[in-house]
Amino acid sequence: MQHEFWQARWARNEIGFHQQKVNPGLDRQWGTLGIPEESQVLVPMCGKSLDMLWLAQWGYRVLGVELAERAAVDFFAELGVEPEITQEGPLRRYRCERLEILQGDIFDVTAEQVADCCALYDRAALIALPEDMRFDYSAHLQRILPNQVRGLLVTLEYPQDEMDGPPFAVLGEEVRRHFAEAWQVEELERVDVLAESPKFLKSGVTRLDEVVFALRRG
Repeated sequence: MQHEFWQARWARNEIGFHQQKVNPGLDRQWGTLGIPEESQVLVPMCGKSLDMLWLAQWGYRVLGVELAERAAVDFFAELGVEPEITQEGPLRRYRCERLEILQGDIFDVTAEQVADCCALYDRAALIALPEDMRFDYSAHLQRILPNQVRGLLVTLEYPQDEMDGPPFAVLGEEVRRHFAEAWQVEELERVDVLAESPKFLKSGVTRLDEVVFALRRG
């Protein structure tokens, strides 16, 4: 992964990608998946997203994965809790009740560490990676996740030549190339979010859609 890039962004507090509210697509669409409470949800490249807290408040156990140590530390500090911290090979696990973060590279996460995850929520991982790494990432998820998994994938669609990523534009046909062989892929909603995206407006982007997909395997 682009370790230096993301570590530097967090070190300089350049985290404009961090959302100050729960993702609306998560709020609207998670319930359509029928995932039972107490299920464990894998949240790759989670940062300190409030989406994790939302999932925990709705009765789910959350396992985030985040490269930047500062993000993991800040997440629990901003909740006002002291997590239990243990080392697991190259990864460090932060745990407090329903919330856990594996701090380290997503590609170091093993099938054993996500064996209890029957749900997936990806709002920031796929779109954070350049195209060649997106294929490695989706293949890694398919290797490590259990056979019975449901989840949401949130992507952005915009003319890639109008702005450099990340976040990158990931079109629906690419999502299907990544997942359709082993997963059912269904587009649930598509929302024009350009007016509320200052970074994209400043860059001269002419179109920006946030797209939510349901992913089901097994």
